[in-house]
Amino acid sequence: MRGGFGLDGAVVLVTGGVRGVGAGITRAFLRAGATVVTCARRPPDDPVAAAGRTAEFTACDVRETTEAERLVGETAARHGRLDVLVNNAGGAPYAEAAAASPNFHAKVVALNLLAPLNLARFANAVMQHQDSGGAIVNVGSVSGTRPSPGTASYGAAKAGLASLTGSLAVEWAPKVRVNALTVGMVRTEQAHLHYGDERGIAAVAATVPLGRLAEPDEVGTCAVFLASPLASYVSGAALAVHGGGELPAFQAASTAREST
Repeated sequence: MRGGFGLDGAVVLVTGGVRGVGAGITRAFLRAGATVVTCARRPPDDPVAAAGRTAEFTACDVRETTEAERLVGETAARHGRLDVLVNNAGGAPYAEAAAASPNFHAKVVALNLLAPLNLARFANAVMQHQDSGGAIVNVGSVSGTRPSPGTASYGAAKAGLASLTGSLAVEWAPKVRVNALTVGMVRTEQAHLHYGDERGIAAVAATVPLGRLAEPDEVGTCAVFLASPLASYVSGAALAVHGGGELPAFQAASTAREST
């Protein structure tokens, strides 16, 4: 049992699993002994690999319902089953809510909420007919639990994803477990777009109680846990992967300690 997770031979589909957090999730499942299928709109420059294993790739725009259905169907048909779906594909560029177009907001919600819903529906249809059922892990964000200025529609979609996770966990039990990760700030190849240069990244990391940003593979290990038999009695839960959250702003502003 590789890594003690009990996922040897499991078939896992990770959406957006070729870059950033998604690649970390893919590598974690590969190390756990799973067969991993990834998808994105464009193939990566190099296949995602770990522990001498390489992930498969299928081109797919998960916002397109017919493509999402094809992705799940082809994966299950090729491997004879589908044990885990990780709804990781998501994100949004910075845009103030009043300045962004209705079409922009619609696309953000489609990617971060409607696509995971549809993919989960298609995966559930497969998993309900398997003796061992299956597990779905939705990759959420702290942006869905606090104000998200500059990415308002993204935060709203992630809040919806958290609600969706709990509802599906109830509807699809006992065969399918549905859980979520509430992910904080992660150091990826695109971290500079969000946090600036190394000085900016260090300053942002200092606002996290653990003193650093997460690594993609650390998020991946948490996804593996929720999908594994080790979490067999965990469903409808949201696991916080945020290094302790954010230091309260009032602590930096307060002068109380100066007078003691």
